Amino acid sequence: MQAMVKNDWLYDGQHGFRPGYSSESQLITVCQDLADTLDKGVGIVAIITDFSKAFDFVPHDRLLMKLASSGVDSKLVFWVREFLLGRTDMVSVGGQLSKEVKVTSASRERFCPRLSLLYVNDIWRNIDSSIRFFADDCIIYRKITNK
Repeated sequence: MQAMVKNDWLYDGQHGFRPGYSSESQLITVCQDLADTLDKGVGIVAIITDFSKAFDFVPHDRLLMKLASSGVDSKLVFWVREFLLGRTDMVSVGGQLSKEVKVTSASRERFCPRLSLLYVNDIWRNIDSSIRFFADDCIIYRKITNK
C-alpha cells in the first residue's frame, strides 16, 4: 500500500483502504457532485454497483500482469507472485477432509484486499462518466445531456 500511495498509482476516485479517504469521503464527494449538478437544473443518471465477494474472485494471473505493468519494482511482483501462486485449499466438514484443490483466485484468508485495488484501478479509463470507488464497490454517474 505504501508503494501505491508513494507512486500515486491509485485513481483519485478510489476511497477504499487509502490514508485520508473513507466511505464517508466517497459519499461526501458524490453528494457534492450531485448537488452541484442538480443546482444547475441538470438531471443525473447513476449506477451503483456492489461486486459481491469481488476480492474472492480476482484472477491471480491478471492481477500479476496489472501489478507488473504498474511500474512496481520487479522484486515486489515476484514476492506477490510467490505469495499467490501454487496455493492449494481443502475443507474440513465433520472431521472429513475434501480433496486438495489448486487456488486460482484470491480468498479472503490469503489475499490482501489492497492488492485488488490495482485490479479495478483502471475501470474509469473506459467509462465516460464520473466514477467513485470504495474498494470494489462503485458509483458511476453522469449528467443527462439530452432527452
